Amino acid sequence: MIDRSPSEWQAETPPAEETSGESQREPQTVAADPSPIPAVGEAVTRRPAAPAASHARASRLPSVTAPESPATLEATGLTLLYIADLVLKHLYVQGNLLGVEIARNVRLPFQIVQESLRWLKDEKCVEVSSGDVIGPASYHFHLSEMGRRRAREAFEQCRYVGPAPIQLEDYIAQCSRQAVAGITCSAEALQEAFGDLIIRDGLLNELGPAICSGKSIFIYGPPGNGKTMIAKGLGNFLNIYGGDVYVPYAIAAEGAVITVYDPTVHQTTDSDDLIIDAEGFLVPGLNRRAGDPPLPDSRWRRIRRPVVMTGGELTLEMLDLRYNQSSNFYTAPLHIKANGGVFLIDDFGRQIVSPRDLLNRWILPLEEHVDFLSLATGKKFSVPFEQLIIFSTNLDPRELVDEAFLRRIRHKIEVGSPSSVSGYRPEPGYHWRSVVFGVWLTGHSFLVTTQ
Repeated sequence: MIDRSPSEWQAETPPAEETSGESQREPQTVAADPSPIPAVGEAVTRRPAAPAASHARASRLPSVTAPESPATLEATGLTLLYIADLVLKHLYVQGNLLGVEIARNVRLPFQIVQESLRWLKDEKCVEVSSGDVIGPASYHFHLSEMGRRRAREAFEQCRYVGPAPIQLEDYIAQCSRQAVAGITCSAEALQEAFGDLIIRDGLLNELGPAICSGKSIFIYGPPGNGKTMIAKGLGNFLNIYGGDVYVPYAIAAEGAVITVYDPTVHQTTDSDDLIIDAEGFLVPGLNRRAGDPPLPDSRWRRIRRPVVMTGGELTLEMLDLRYNQSSNFYTAPLHIKANGGVFLIDDFGRQIVSPRDLLNRWILPLEEHVDFLSLATGKKFSVPFEQLIIFSTNLDPRELVDEAFLRRIRHKIEVGSPSSVSGYRPEPGYHWRSVVFGVWLTGHSFLVTTQ
């Protein structure tokens, strides 16, 4: 493996295609790492964290433009009838609701929901039981007998009850704005993200270009030498320096609803408590004031860049839409939930499905950053494939894949077997949070390892 100096990181990154707006950021040149890696036999200590480090990191986070809240029905991309059916299903499930509560449930401004409520009232599907002088947002709405019949018909079509879905075109545009490629990367930033790991000299110089390019990474080497920890370190870097991203609750594509937001995968950084301002907009916890920037679309959640890991349990079916036949809507696959973050395939080659079949599934997505998903009706549509995908294996790559596929993986990093020198003992009271890469705990002594 040839080590490259940090000044060469930008040259390693392929030239970016010209795009308009904020959808593309140029990779940044990486400065030299001021903190040398300890040599064999040196005393190893964890770098103490600066008291104001969190504030410094927050000021360096790049700004990802939030989707703007729709001001009209046309801006939502949904029809009046679709929103009306969604309102009926919420009322059927929850009973009597205030107008403001309906707007919170569907995550749309009240002036848009009000159009549907007015139409449903004219159709004698909803009734107003009481209300205050504040306006329709304070009215109590409930279903009439006709409304209950229509709600049951809506459930037969689709049992999805949640925030209104966003359009597929809006999802594609947002994924382009928050892609991994082009995140500002420096040796100092990587050193901080890998602060708990003792790694061989030159490894960060190999990881830097991969992050700047956003291309796939193939990490291979003997078992037990920290490949998974390296992948987690990359996820830690993206969370510190990549900034927050936005993920929708659901997407509407080809007449189907696909849920994307997953609380078990996505760590939110915004508030779920929404109120209605004087103009009928949903505001996350604060009243809107004159001159404030455009409001974010409440159908999206702001999250930390996701880190999705899978191992031997991965199958080809897990890479397709999961269709619930009784509910008649879909759940997005793992790699779509990982858009904007890291998707780690650990123990590659030990899955139930053969490596060749798995890699053939991803030949096009790895090259074009686009994947194609199929609905139960047979319709296909394209979705973004915008994550840093990492293959990690302790098997010989030449036995897993052919040369044609290896050429499609731009960055291949070998992590060799560590050598060890014992004798280092931590100072009294020193606490190690985990057994880190290159440092093995054996009895009462620490083995310091480098490559």
